[in-house]
Amino acid sequence: MKLVVALALLSNAAAFMAPVQPKAAMQPLKAITTEAMIEKAKADRLAHLEAQSLEALTLAADNFERAVFPNAMIVGDCVITHLLGKLGYLESGKVKVMVVDTFHLFDSTMPFLDSLEKKYNFKAEIFGPADCEDKDVYLKKYGDKLWVADVEQYDKICKVEPFQRGLKTLNTDVMINGRRRDHGAERAYIDIAEVAPIGGGLAKLNPLAYWTLEDCFDYAAANGVPLHPTVALGYPSQGDEKDTVPVPDPDGLSGFKGDAGSVKFVDGKWTGDKAIWLDYGNERKGRFVGLVNKDGSTKTECGIHVAGAEKTFDRDLWEGGAVKELASQEDALAMKDGVMVVYAPWCQFCQGMEEAYEKFAADAAAKGITVAKYRGDEDRDFVQSKFNTESFPTINVIKGGKATKYESEDRSVEALSALV
Repeated sequence: MKLVVALALLSNAAAFMAPVQPKAAMQPLKAITTEAMIEKAKADRLAHLEAQSLEALTLAADNFERAVFPNAMIVGDCVITHLLGKLGYLESGKVKVMVVDTFHLFDSTMPFLDSLEKKYNFKAEIFGPADCEDKDVYLKKYGDKLWVADVEQYDKICKVEPFQRGLKTLNTDVMINGRRRDHGAERAYIDIAEVAPIGGGLAKLNPLAYWTLEDCFDYAAANGVPLHPTVALGYPSQGDEKDTVPVPDPDGLSGFKGDAGSVKFVDGKWTGDKAIWLDYGNERKGRFVGLVNKDGSTKTECGIHVAGAEKTFDRDLWEGGAVKELASQEDALAMKDGVMVVYAPWCQFCQGMEEAYEKFAADAAAKGITVAKYRGDEDRDFVQSKFNTESFPTINVIKGGKATKYESEDRSVEALSALV
């Protein structure tokens, strides 16, 4: 059956007003099959999305000095890898690729990364758990069941800290990532580019913001984008092997009971009901199977984003040292004398002063002087109105309850010590 589509239509009003034309002069209607129309619509959409993403990546690479792409090798990340390769940014090193190796990835993950490096001519920067040169060292230090005993501690050691250290080591000023609006929740309204609400933070580029997961698969099929080997085995997610299952799986742990591998994407074609993969949940189906948070709730989010998908860093700054935490507005206003930094944990400039400020706080404490911190990114109106904050970090000298902004960008121990 064919769907006849008129390429040019006249409105009813125009039809009445126009002079009658002889039948011989009428343009013949063109016919197109439904399938062909769908394929053309998809191709047009993908061409638009590709152009939009390429432009965004170009702007990021041209306007920032140290663009970094944390690559988890899920389908969307493979698409971004291809786009960066198409622009030549991987081969030139204009964009760095960062990979977090949790020591619990699929056996095929690192060989797949090696194949991407060869295809696109780049070398990824790999970061794993601190002070663990390989998995054997990790196992001796933490054992093989840390993720069962304390999943939050596992996330911190194997995901959050290496992720954060990687971005800091590479001195990142813009992070490229694969977040999309169809992920839902906090991501439902993200834009293609984000800058920290108060200056001094890490810029983020979401080149696939307006894509869907199905767009990613369609683009991969149309452009020969290499995908992780587990995709062809029925895994919509490429996270840690220990808690990732195919969708559906024989025991129904993913929420869909069925033969493992009955839904998969092989050589650009679907086998089985693709809707199981493409509806709400996307790559997250089949992940975190059997994992429970400390509060008893079911784990649904990777540790890197546990406090909110839009946040870059989950570790706080100046924990457990000489820097006093001001936990509330009342605490901040009650401070009468000393030095206070208004900060955001994801801010690279705050991270850059972490060691010096801690040393300054320890020296000041020996003299009876209070050195404190107040997290400002979650209380913006307050810190702007009360503590002179237009960007992070902002350092205030407090005397008699009055805050005076330290205007210099010299945040060395020596410069800070001169304040008191």
